[in-house]
Amino acid sequence: MPHTSSISTVSDRKIIAIWLLVCCVTIYGMIVLGGITRLTGSGLSMVQWAPIMGVLPPLNQEQWQETFALYQQYPEYILKNHQMSLHEFKSIFWFEYSHRLLGRSIGIIFLLPFLFFLARGKIERSMTPKLVTMFVLGGLQGLLGWYMVKSGLVDNPRVSQYRLTAHLGLAVIIYSYMLWVAFGLLFPKTDSSNSKSPLARMALLISGLVFITILSGGFVAGTHAGYAYNTFPFMEGKLVPDGLFGLSPLWRNFFENIITVQFDHRVLATLVFLAIGTFWFRTRRFAASNELPSLARTGSHLLLATMLLQVTLGISTLLLVVPIALAAAHQAGAILLLTASLFASWQLQR
Repeated sequence: MPHTSSISTVSDRKIIAIWLLVCCVTIYGMIVLGGITRLTGSGLSMVQWAPIMGVLPPLNQEQWQETFALYQQYPEYILKNHQMSLHEFKSIFWFEYSHRLLGRSIGIIFLLPFLFFLARGKIERSMTPKLVTMFVLGGLQGLLGWYMVKSGLVDNPRVSQYRLTAHLGLAVIIYSYMLWVAFGLLFPKTDSSNSKSPLARMALLISGLVFITILSGGFVAGTHAGYAYNTFPFMEGKLVPDGLFGLSPLWRNFFENIITVQFDHRVLATLVFLAIGTFWFRTRRFAASNELPSLARTGSHLLLATMLLQVTLGISTLLLVVPIALAAAHQAGAILLLTASLFASWQLQR
């Protein structure tokens, strides 16, 4: 019978940490591929949800015709892609299929090693609830993904920006939680009081700010706000554009008004830029007096570097009107930035 131990060896903890990091890498790939699927307009190409039988794609011409015929019954084909050929349909189908297949693969990559480690008693009792939580969240993420797709299979062939952002947000939460647990296994805390230090608190606040900015990016993507106002730093020649609160009630502007949605994302990105810059200069003071551990210094430098990269990608994506490669790199950069902030935060809390 499966059993857990109250303690585990250092090598067991390292193996489990590596396994979790592998899962993080696949989730990272899932987030990036999800962004590409959205950018290529592929997300509504699979109109059925078959978690088990849907593993196999169409294997012959007859099956492709049947799959295409199903797609032709839905609004995206009727209202947008009514001139699409079967060959063109295949090009969008493969993106969505790959996205769903990778999601199933992540479940297997997580579940099978978990059951193996559990059976061998390599998982501490305190760790088991955390791993079970990860698996449950992963299952909910699959359901949320289909709930998102369903919003675009009705009258308007466009997924809800609320559901898209929720789907993105949950993926980022799972990734962050898994990464945080892995850091705990690889870099055990030696002094819990460090978590109350000003620098540690600031790093954690930066992680939260980066997460909120990622969510705002979800609304930019869901409303296609990135295709408007493709100048920087001004919007229609103004730092604060007109029309920010044109919708009623007021709260709708923050999620549905493309002017406000893009403006909010710019403001949040600017706050991230300033917060990380301030954080880096503060860590330099401690580093100069050798009060900062080497891994914490490394985390601070990584955070600054990824922030500069992400700002460059974001502005370039906007000015060039959202080319797919740059926009996907911008989404990938956002997760890298969050990773760097979590790493710096953990090292400072040690």
